[in-house]
Amino acid sequence: MLEKVPAPIGRVLESVRAGMDKLVWADAAVQAPDTIVVESAAFVEDGAMSALFTADGEGVSPPLAWRGVPAGATALILVVEDADSPTPAPFVHALAYGFSPEDQALAAGALSGALGDTGDPAMGQNTYGKARYLPPDPPTGHGPHRYVFQLYALDREPDLPAAASKHQVVEALKGHVIARGRLIGVYERPG
Repeated sequence: MLEKVPAPIGRVLESVRAGMDKLVWADAAVQAPDTIVVESAAFVEDGAMSALFTADGEGVSPPLAWRGVPAGATALILVVEDADSPTPAPFVHALAYGFSPEDQALAAGALSGALGDTGDPAMGQNTYGKARYLPPDPPTGHGPHRYVFQLYALDREPDLPAAASKHQVVEALKGHVIARGRLIGVYERPG
C-alpha cells in the first residue's frame, strides 16, 4: 500500500517518525530484565531484512529463535512494531500469543493467522485491524525503518480474545512480564 507513496513525498516526511520511545518496549509497565536473546536466521541485529519478508517480496514473517526464557514463564507474547513509521504511534506489524514458553522458535511464515492445525500462534490485530502479519511496507524515499521484534515472557497465561487489539495485549502484559528480549531488523524501500 505505501509503495504507492511517491518518493518525493517520502523524502519530505523523512523526519516524521513514531520513535523508539513509543514502542510497547518503552512502556514503564512492561519493564523487566532483558534476558531473552532473540535471533533470526534471516538477518542480524540492526541488519537489513530481505525483501522476501516485506511487501516487496512474498510478505511472509521471518523465522525467529530465542533462548533465555526463565523457568517461571507460563506464556509468551510477541509484538512487532515499526519504530520509524511516519505516524504518531508505531505501526503494529504483528501481535502473537498462544504459544508455549517451551517453544524456542517460530518458522518463516508462522505469523500468518489464527492458531490452528499448523501450530502457528494466535494473532492479534495489526495496524490495519487484520489478525495476521503485516509485512514491512515503508514509503519510498522515507529512509530506513527499524522493525522491532519484541518477545515477552509472562508469569501467567493472559486472557486474550481472538484477534486482540494492541491495547488488550499491552494490558495483558502489565505487571506480568518477567523477562523480555528483542531483535531489530532494518528495511528501506529502494527508489
